[in-house]
Amino acid sequence: MKHAWVEVMPPQAASASIRVHQLGQADSGSWDAFVEQCPAATFFHRAGWRDVLESVLGHRTYYLYAEREGQILGVLPLAEVKSWLFGHAVASLPFCVYGGVAATDPGVASALIAEAERLAQSVGAHHLELRHQAPYNLDWPRQDLYVTFRKQILPEVEANMLAIPRKQRAMVRKGIKAGLRSELDPGVDRFFALYADNVHRHGTPALPKRYFQALQRVFKDDCEVLTVVEPSGKAVSSVLSFYFRDEVLPYYAGDLPEARESAGNDFKYWELMRRACERGYRVFDYGRSKRGTGSFDFKQNWG
Repeated sequence: MKHAWVEVMPPQAASASIRVHQLGQADSGSWDAFVEQCPAATFFHRAGWRDVLESVLGHRTYYLYAEREGQILGVLPLAEVKSWLFGHAVASLPFCVYGGVAATDPGVASALIAEAERLAQSVGAHHLELRHQAPYNLDWPRQDLYVTFRKQILPEVEANMLAIPRKQRAMVRKGIKAGLRSELDPGVDRFFALYADNVHRHGTPALPKRYFQALQRVFKDDCEVLTVVEPSGKAVSSVLSFYFRDEVLPYYAGDLPEARESAGNDFKYWELMRRACERGYRVFDYGRSKRGTGSFDFKQNWG
C-alpha cells in the first residue's frame, strides 16, 4: 500500500482492553462530548461532518472510535475518496484542513491507526491520508505544500487592531473610511453568489450550494456567514466561518473584483476578528494555504 501525508505507523500491539468500533447514529453525542474536551481534536472531528460528507458529497465514511469499558478514549473520522486525479484513498478528512487521530494516549492512537490501515486495505485504497495539525510520526511520509496560519486574539479590540501589520492595518482603516459594514446572514445566498463567482474567475468549479446549506443546518450557530456591504447595500465580500471552543475559523470566502479596491477583504477579516474578540474567542485560525499562492501571501501579510 502506498502511503501519503502523515501515514500509518508500523503495526503495534494495542492493549487488549481497548476496542475499536464504527460510530452508530446513537453514539454521536458521546463522540462529540469526547471531541469537545480532547486537546488534539478539532472542529473537523465533530460527528456532523459524517452527515455532510455522505448526504451531500456522496463519500462513504468510517468513523472509528476506541473505547475501554464504555468510555471513549480516541476517535478517527475517515472517508473513502475515489478521484481520477488523486486516485483511491481513505482520508481524514476530505474538504477539511485538519483530521487524523484525536486520542488520550499513544496506545489508543496505535489501535485506531492499525484499524484504519486494515480498513483502507480492505476497500482497496492506494493510500491512507491523515491530516494532523502537527507531525504525528516523523518517520511517516509527509507533504510540505501547505502552511497553517493561526493568530492569538487579544482581549481588547483596539489591541487587535494595533497588532495587525502596518500595511494591512491601513487597508482596514481604508475600508472603514469607505463606509463598509459587516452583516451576519441567516442563509448562504449572498455568500454563495460571491464564492461561486470568485472560484469561477480562477477556473475552479464551485462546490454545490446545498453543501453550504448543509453546513449551516448541521452545525447551526457554530457555522456563521459574515458579509461585507458597501454604503449602497451592495455585497462585495463574504466569509463562512466555523466556531469551536475558543477559536474562529474563517473557512470559505468569496468577493467581487472591486472588493480589492475598497479594501473589502481586509475589512472582512477585521470585522470577523473584532466580533470574535467581543464574544470572547481567543484564536483566529486562517486555515491552510498553498505556498506561493495569493491567499498564502495575504495571510502572511496579516502577521
